[in-house]
Amino acid sequence: MSAPDGRLASLDALRGCTVAAMLLVNDPGDWDHVYGPLEHATWHGCTPTDLVFPFFLFVMGVSVALAILPRLEQGVAPDRLRDVALWRALRILALGLAINALAAWWLPGREMRWPGVLQRIGVCFAVVAAFAIYTPRRVWWLVIAALLAGYTALLLCSGTLDPWNNIVDRIDGAVFGRYVWDHNPATGQVHDPEGLPATLPAIATSLFGLCAGVWLRARQTGRLFTAGVVVLVLGALGAQWMPLNKNLWTPSFALWSAGWAILALLACHWLVDRQGWPALGRRFGMNAIAAYAGSELMQIALPALGWQEGLYRHLFAGWITPLAGPYVASLAWAIAFVTLWWLIVWAMDRHRLYLKL
Repeated sequence: MSAPDGRLASLDALRGCTVAAMLLVNDPGDWDHVYGPLEHATWHGCTPTDLVFPFFLFVMGVSVALAILPRLEQGVAPDRLRDVALWRALRILALGLAINALAAWWLPGREMRWPGVLQRIGVCFAVVAAFAIYTPRRVWWLVIAALLAGYTALLLCSGTLDPWNNIVDRIDGAVFGRYVWDHNPATGQVHDPEGLPATLPAIATSLFGLCAGVWLRARQTGRLFTAGVVVLVLGALGAQWMPLNKNLWTPSFALWSAGWAILALLACHWLVDRQGWPALGRRFGMNAIAAYAGSELMQIALPALGWQEGLYRHLFAGWITPLAGPYVASLAWAIAFVTLWWLIVWAMDRHRLYLKL
């Protein structure tokens, strides 16, 4: 069977569902009333919310396989592809920094944060694109193993995985100072879930996507299934020795999340591309950056303008809380937020408007 190069409805659907999940878990009406599965694990452990960002990085790796590898095979110069990928990565990174700078300027008490979700996406995209362009496929698995093994050694060398005191937080503190997600002024300790050292295993997550994308192009669904199960089992076994931890992106977490992502990709491919099911989430997937960046800007603007509390109280909490409780009201706001952005990307798709960085 011919390789499915270019856009795949199943991949857009998986990317779109991931973005929709990002919006859902990032935008509750009340952070004090969020259902457990819609929150990150406090530290060790893994909830469905913890899988959202790894899924996005994995899908990005699959997209690199579908976008770059066919062009290489068509004879496009590697250096030209490298330049295009590098500039795209820099634009993604710059957008993340610009959003953080806006939050620091507009929101009272907020300081500039150098790391971030888009920044990590930009770095991972640049690295994975370089591997796709310049290295043979057998090297990718060696790099995944080296990254996870080396990161394991780094985590163990400090003797603790405790918050604030682990080697990852200490390195982030040395590099970024207080300009991170969380800073304790009394002790000088810092923490950022998208910090610098934990980007290494996140690159491994993206490389898993690159490998899966090769199998998807070749329609090797058997390899996808086998790899998904094996990687998932390795993650579960690794968790007995080193806990699942999204904040630190422990190797066990990288394997566990990649295993689920591979199986999710296979399921979407089978249902959407093979069985003709509707590509739910496709519009979010076609405008992933617009939806995510736009929602982040809205998260900043609503409280900065003083509108969020009033909107939430009058449109949701004021009448839902007496009827169904504060958790339902908070979830209703999050669902409404996702719905609003679905309408926006639906209108953009209808008018064939796609934001590409």
